Amino acid sequence: MPNHRPAPEPPPPGGILWDIAGDVRALLALPAALTMQVAHPAVGAGVDTYSVFRTDPWGRGERSLRSLQTWVYGGQSAADEGRRLRALHRDIRGTDAHGRDYHALTPAYYAWVHATGFPVYHHAQKYLGRPFTEAQQRQLYAEWLQVGRILGIHDRDMPQTLEEFWPYFDKMLADEIELTAVAQELVAVDQPVPPPDRGPRALRLVLRTLWPVLRPPLAHFRRFITIGLMPPDARSAIGLPWTPVQERRLRRFGRVVRTVVPLLPERLRYLPMARRARARRTRLPQGNRVRRAGRIRREAAALYQ
Repeated sequence: MPNHRPAPEPPPPGGILWDIAGDVRALLALPAALTMQVAHPAVGAGVDTYSVFRTDPWGRGERSLRSLQTWVYGGQSAADEGRRLRALHRDIRGTDAHGRDYHALTPAYYAWVHATGFPVYHHAQKYLGRPFTEAQQRQLYAEWLQVGRILGIHDRDMPQTLEEFWPYFDKMLADEIELTAVAQELVAVDQPVPPPDRGPRALRLVLRTLWPVLRPPLAHFRRFITIGLMPPDARSAIGLPWTPVQERRLRRFGRVVRTVVPLLPERLRYLPMARRARARRTRLPQGNRVRRAGRIRREAAALYQ
């Protein structure tokens, strides 16, 4: 009989990802992770050839965000989303800028796309929230490994502990990462970006009218936040400039964000899928929540014994 392995479960409700992945502050950190991903020549080549990020940037962003939210808050549908993504990438192949053949599902390339999320969450938290303790870093990494399993990445292709992750990350930055054409495009301020085509019709009309005025400062802010929330060693490996003046501005911006956002009501602080999942969890009977929390703590502890 065939060996049917159970589908991997998403990160646990009540965990660290449960709190930060759906918080609106995560929207500020995503561009840094995306730029790090496409700074790998194989990933950048695939995005350059197959992605619609130039012709449909808002739709592409919305779909990517929905997918990411499903990994964390999707429950039983998280594994389905992981399988859908692998099927979507099955035919993505070609030649990168160095003349090397690539395939999107090559384990080393697919694992790098996943890996970028952890260092960006880790670094951005220092500005946008309260820095993680060592125990929280380990818990976050354990949960991020679970996301990797959702995406169909084997444990053998992901560093299994923090002690293994950081040398892997340093080696990737030293040996693979560079300022690819797509990475350069993502931090450029002169790219033609159409006005948003999502949201209420009245808002879209206003934005379309004001877009020639709004686009330049928004492009500069996107570059600022993308480079600033990128780990400094990744920023250096890609070749992106960052000055002490910019660092002071980012710290001031971060102080405002981490003061204001926690004061927002739930409906403004969390993205819709996260908000719905959190609301469902609060309706669980107390006994169920206690048993689930105990199981989560035991599993997290077992990972590092």
